[in-house]
Amino acid sequence: MNNKKVVIGMSGGVDSSVSAFLLKEQGYEVIALFMKNWEEQDAQGVCQASKEYEDVVKVCSQLNIPYYSVNFTQEYQELVFNHFLEEFKKGNTPNPDILCNREIKFKVLLNKAMELGADFLATGHYCQINNEQLLKGKDLNKDQSYFLYTLNRDILKKVLFPVGAMEKEAVRELALREGLATASKKDSTGICFIGERNFKEFLSHYLPFKPGNFENLEGRVIGQHDG
Repeated sequence: MNNKKVVIGMSGGVDSSVSAFLLKEQGYEVIALFMKNWEEQDAQGVCQASKEYEDVVKVCSQLNIPYYSVNFTQEYQELVFNHFLEEFKKGNTPNPDILCNREIKFKVLLNKAMELGADFLATGHYCQINNEQLLKGKDLNKDQSYFLYTLNRDILKKVLFPVGAMEKEAVRELALREGLATASKKDSTGICFIGERNFKEFLSHYLPFKPGNFENLEGRVIGQHDG
């Protein structure tokens, strides 16, 4: 034990699972926090967040580390989703993952970690830190530094990215070797609160479509769009 306490934000995926494993191996006192940011059920009436939390519980039980669930749905609605909708109304194409990292993971969650007496907040992002500067992850195919570009030095000095110096293949191999419950789990590639589904259909529940024209640079109408 190196007498340092780390709160690891666990999503129920293999990256955060391996991050938790590595931190414990390095001697940190590790506490896992699962964030619930979005409340919605699938067609079978099952909450996706509940399924992800089940995987967090399995991995934390394997690693023998304490785990907790924190509900940030109100903060997410106010700080991320409302802004997301307002930008779409203006005709922009916002990136909610960047907002989620800035406003939720590395602000609300970071504050919660500090309240718990943690020295660091860790996540499973594929990024690296050197001299309090954000660098790309070693695996350029998985690099996530673009989503974290808003983080400043004051935040980065409190953050750890345990898998940032690893290739994704090596992360999978380690998870399989250690028998982690999420070792073979498919990567999540959807937008943070939407997941992998029809984006247009999802957005239609919140914003009315305003049909318009596609025009070329000369102003000639060459087609129509739904808005």
